[in-house]
Order: sequence, then structure tokens, then C-alpha cells
Amino acid sequence: MSDAVPDMRELGSKVSNWGRWGADDQRGATNLITPERVRAAAGLVRRGDIFDLGIPLDSDGPQPGGARINPIRLMSENGQEQVLPGGYRWADDYVFMPLQAASQYDGLAHVHYDDRLYNGHPGDSVTVKGAAFNGIEHQARGIAGRAVLLDIARLKGVDWLPAGTAITPDDLDAACEAHGVTVGPGDILLFRTGYRRRFLTERDPASFMAGEPGLGLATAQWLRDRDVAVVGSDNWGIEVLPGEREGALFELHMVLIRDMGLTLAELLDLEELAEDCAADGVHEFFYAGPPLKFTRGIGTPINPLAIK
Repeated sequence: MSDAVPDMRELGSKVSNWGRWGADDQRGATNLITPERVRAAAGLVRRGDIFDLGIPLDSDGPQPGGARINPIRLMSENGQEQVLPGGYRWADDYVFMPLQAASQYDGLAHVHYDDRLYNGHPGDSVTVKGAAFNGIEHQARGIAGRAVLLDIARLKGVDWLPAGTAITPDDLDAACEAHGVTVGPGDILLFRTGYRRRFLTERDPASFMAGEPGLGLATAQWLRDRDVAVVGSDNWGIEVLPGEREGALFELHMVLIRDMGLTLAELLDLEELAEDCAADGVHEFFYAGPPLKFTRGIGTPINPLAIK
């Protein structure tokens, strides 16, 4: 299997977007979401139906513990003990969670290799204070526009793809043909593996996180050829795991984020949207998914909306 897998560094150099939008750029491929493309995408809203793509931020999420946990809620006021003049009561709360606990964006400071982040920014610029370069706040205005859903699980006739299933460029082409869509510059590409359905069916975080179906390394060239701006999925890490090359881990993350400057949307809930797309045959829609503006942030929780 590994014989057909491209070398990561060679591929990264080939698809690199470094310098494309200037030496100081910190946004990467979201620069492709231009005002003209956003205006054109607004025409995709025909029915006014809205689908929220975020999973619930609660203790029943998919995180098994360790470096990432599910959100923990603490009430600072519960509306019972404090009484304001007039007898009014109030409640307030805290949530403790990693920024990448649930539906999330991986920002451009999330991964790097050879001591360089996206666009050549220094790797050691990420410190305990956060990301001096490529922080998620630089994406605050730019993630809205035309999106396409490629339902790979439905295409293959399964509820969910098994962990370790690598999605290929041919799979993406076949899904585009089956759904009657094209993918082009500035698009937000969502692909469904059915893995969210698996979690809701089995409720086993450890098994869910042990591996996943996802994009194979060769899809990086497919995405670069089409100038995709953002990639999102219902799995937890976008790419196939275990990886295609023995001993390799998260090679596609390195290429997509570090070399191409792609923001990744993970752990999306695509189930309701996928059912609707299958019913009406329309797999393109307007996507609105601004990140929370965490300065120097590595990632952010999100609740994107698909509007048809």
C-alpha cells in the first residue's frame, strides 16, 4: 500500500502556497474566499433552510480523556442564591475545555515540521503564550462562502467507512460526478465518512479515537489543483488513521496546514445535511463558519451553518 503513497516533503513542496499572498501572510488558503466568490455563493440560498454542523459542547462528547477532554461546566451563579432588588434572580456559568474538544478548526499554527510553520514563520514562535504567527484570529472574517458536500459513505453504500479506509482522488471525483457538482477555487469542501453516525451508534470514545477513515495523502494534490480554501469532515482528524505509511502519523496534516495553509474543520455533524442533500439532490450550499477570535489561538470551537 505504501508504494503508492507520495513522499510527504516532496508533495508538500509541490503543493506549497508559501509566498503566494505575500511573505507576511497568516491566513493561507482562506485568501481564496474573495468578495466576488462570497457574493456568488449567496445565490445558493434558495429555501432558507439552515443546518447547524456543530456537535454539542457537553460531557457526552467523543473525547476519551488525556490531552483533550470533553467540556466541563461549572455554575458561578445558579439563580437560587443571589437576589437582586425587585426579587430578580440571575445565573452565570463557566466552561472548561480545550479549544479543539468538539467541532473545531485546526488553525495554521497547529502543526509544523523542519522548524517552520505555514509561510515560513518560525516554529519556535509558538510558545506557552500561544502562536505569535498564524493564530486563529487571522481567520475571523474569512470562512464563509460556497461549500460542497461529498458523501463518500453514501457513495459506497455503507453507514460509515471503517477506520483505516483511505479516501482517494478517484473517490472524490466519483462523488463529484454522482452528486452533480464541481469543486473550485475558494470552495469549502466537506466530505462525509459516516463516522459521526458511528459515534452516535456505539458511544465508545476510545474506539472512535483509535483510528478513522479519511483522506489519503494523494488527495493533497487534488485539493491544490482545485484551490480549495477549507476542508471539513465528520471524522476527528480529516486524514486516514492509521496512516498509509508504516510508522507515519498525520502526514496529511503537515502538508495541508503547514505547506498549503488550509484550515481544517473537524468533528462536524453532517448527518442531517447529508440526508437533505440526498433528498433534494443539491450538494452545494452557502457555508458560514467564523471562528471565535482567540488571539494567538491554535484552534477554536465552531458551530458552522449550512444554508440552502
